[in-house]
Amino acid sequence: MYTLVKAIPLRNLVLEQAPALGVSLVIAEMFYKFHSFTLETLAFLATWFVADGLISFVRRLLKS
Repeated sequence: MYTLVKAIPLRNLVLEQAPALGVSLVIAEMFYKFHSFTLETLAFLATWFVADGLISFVRRLLKS
């Protein structure tokens, strides 16, 4: 995680990853009740991946 945060410029972290992280946290907190830390963590990470992909896709559409 440290390497990832260090490799990505701060501007990209704030503009892309922070909203994706926030949306993922809200979704995970509201909907994921698997009674297993591992399953909830994996679902949260998958949600973060999808949210980040959607945000990146929308940003590319708006740029072109």
